[in-house]
Parts: sequence; structure tokens; C-alpha cells
Amino acid sequence: MAEKPCKVCNFTRQNLYGLAAPSLGQLKMKGSEVLGFSPGASVSVVLEDDGTIVEDEAYFLCLPSNTKFMLLCDGEVWRPAKKYDGGTAWLSRESVDVERDMVDNVSGVEPWCSLAHQLKEDLASIVLMSEADLQSLVDAPCADLASVLGFPDQKTQDLQDTLQRVLDRREEERQSKELLQLYLKVVEKERGQTLQQEGQTVQDERDGMEVDGASGFNSRTLQVLKGRASPETRLSNEELQEVLKQGVETLMDVLDWDRERTTDLVQACEGELNKRLQQVQALQSLSAHSQQSKSTSAVSREEEPQTKRHK
Repeated sequence: MAEKPCKVCNFTRQNLYGLAAPSLGQLKMKGSEVLGFSPGASVSVVLEDDGTIVEDEAYFLCLPSNTKFMLLCDGEVWRPAKKYDGGTAWLSRESVDVERDMVDNVSGVEPWCSLAHQLKEDLASIVLMSEADLQSLVDAPCADLASVLGFPDQKTQDLQDTLQRVLDRREEERQSKELLQLYLKVVEKERGQTLQQEGQTVQDERDGMEVDGASGFNSRTLQVLKGRASPETRLSNEELQEVLKQGVETLMDVLDWDRERTTDLVQACEGELNKRLQQVQALQSLSAHSQQSKSTSAVSREEEPQTKRHK
């Protein structure tokens, strides 16, 4: 793909850099480097003269060489340039950015006339016009514009309505983009707060799992043993093993229970642990049997063709 010569600047317009880029993505990457943007920054591209958002690759390729682009980073907004020519604006139309209507009156030519002649020669040139140019065509008297273009009045009115819709859509896109950037900032801020709260919750849970130095049980195990019916079903294998390891005497002191109640608890924990071990062994046996069946079936399928060949 051929590279297109372009000019880029940031929103201050203090420096203008020339570079060549074959695509819109390459323009963003190279432009960000020369303008000193951070590597992870979100960058958008607009036309420097009127702020038209450039997001479509085909539109970028249609633009002429050495088009001036402005790269905006992290919420920066395009603003029109302020140019002053010291009272000589009437000498050249290209130098006019302030008091444009005054200059047009001095030359005796309406601001939309040259644009209308340009459209008459090539209607596709409308895609390269700035928002100010489009607005001047929309504001032009319909009959006068129709006369210059050579169009019927109704067709000219339809053209002006279309141009107005284009202007409205560009403004909506600009506002939508600003709202999206604001929304993303809010989401990122809320996400950071959520992560911080989750980290605090995890720390609180860890604090709640501190081991009691006297008994050797963590606080959760003690809470389950004291406050729930059938606590053995709610303890992990490790916790059940710890209960059996500590024994009846230790549990009597920790739980402040009598011997009979404590003995029943220990026996219940032992029974639950044995039941779980039996379930694991049963699953392992089933798995081994399944593997053996598959192996036997595979051997049978291999031997069957040989038997047929002997027959």
C-alpha cells in the first residue's frame, strides 16, 4: 500500500510534523510518537481545519496528500484556530479565518458562490469541505444556489437538507465521543474503587481465619463447631482431620462441653471423614474399571480382523 504524505499536530497547534503513513492506524501510531503521546494513550484523529472526525479508512485514503490532521489524546477537544492577518485578509482568501463575511463583502462575492461552482464541477468534492463551508451552503438562498448549480429548486432544497443532516451528524458524533470518553473515565474510577474494596474484603476474611494459639483451631472451625447443627458436614477434610488429631480432651476445653457431647461430635467427624474416603475409593474403582473395559474393547477390535483373515 502506497504511503500518503500527511501533516500532524496536537490540539495546541504549536508544532506541525510531516510524515508518511499508508493507513489511518499507521498515522495514529507515527503521529503519537512524534507528538510525544504516552504509548497506551487513546488517540483520535480529526481534520485540523474544521475538526471533522476521521475514523473510516476509506475516507482517510480519499483525502489529498499533505492534509493537516490533529491528533487528540485523553479528552482533548478540537478548537478552531485563531488567525489574524493585520488587515490584509482581502488580498487572499486562504488567509481568512476571522471576519470572513467582511472579506467576502469587500470582494463582492458571496462566500458560498465559489463553493457552489466547485460543487457544479465535481459533486464528490463535498466530502472534502469543512463544516464552515457546508454551513455556508445551507444558509445560502435556495433560489440563488439553484441558479448557480443549475438544479431545480426542489433538488437544491433537498441538497441543503442533506447537508444540514451531515452537519447534525458530525456534531452528534463529536458529542457522543466526548460522552463516551467521560463514561470510560467514570467506569475506570469505579473499577479501581471496586478492586480496592475487594482487596479489603479479602484481607478481612484472612483476618477472620486466624488460628487460635491455645487450641490449634482457626476461628471459622470453632464457629462451625459451636453454632451449627451437624457441623461435621460443613467442615473440610483438613478440618475434620484436625478435630480427630486434637481429640476429645482438647475439644472439651475449647468448646466448654461435657465429655458425652464432645465424644459424639468426634465420632460424627470420624464417621463423616470415613464416608468421604469411601466415596473417593469408590470413584477411583469405577474409573479403573472403566479404563480396563476400554482397553479390553480395544484389544478385541484389534483381534477381530485377524480372526476373519484366518477363516
